[in-house]
Amino acid sequence: MNSEKTWEALNLRILHIGINADGDEDAHRLAEQFDTLFGFTPNENDLSIFSSPLIEIMKNDGPGEKGHIAIGCDNLEEAYACLSARGLHKDEALTAKYDPVGANRVIYFEEQIGGFAFHLKEYPK
Repeated sequence: MNSEKTWEALNLRILHIGINADGDEDAHRLAEQFDTLFGFTPNENDLSIFSSPLIEIMKNDGPGEKGHIAIGCDNLEEAYACLSARGLHKDEALTAKYDPVGANRVIYFEEQIGGFAFHLKEYPK
């Protein structure tokens, strides 16, 4: 399979951008700015605040120097194999997130782009 078909078949898309905040108070401040400026209603969980489905604000300095980029794919293992063949390395500590049946939910990579970590996440079936 040529590389053009490989990338098309993987159906890679950005799911969201994660921004690292300096703690809970800073995360709420950032979420409030997105709400005030753009009307993005915050949706909070234990680790982060989603200001929209595409913007996640990490409360306690999440992965990456500046944050992370979540990349969706049709098949997690196939996408990982293609990226691994290009020289990317799985971050075992961050990847240790599994669904109730024991399958990987995300695969983080050691490499960063512009201070952003990135991870793969399979689209819901």
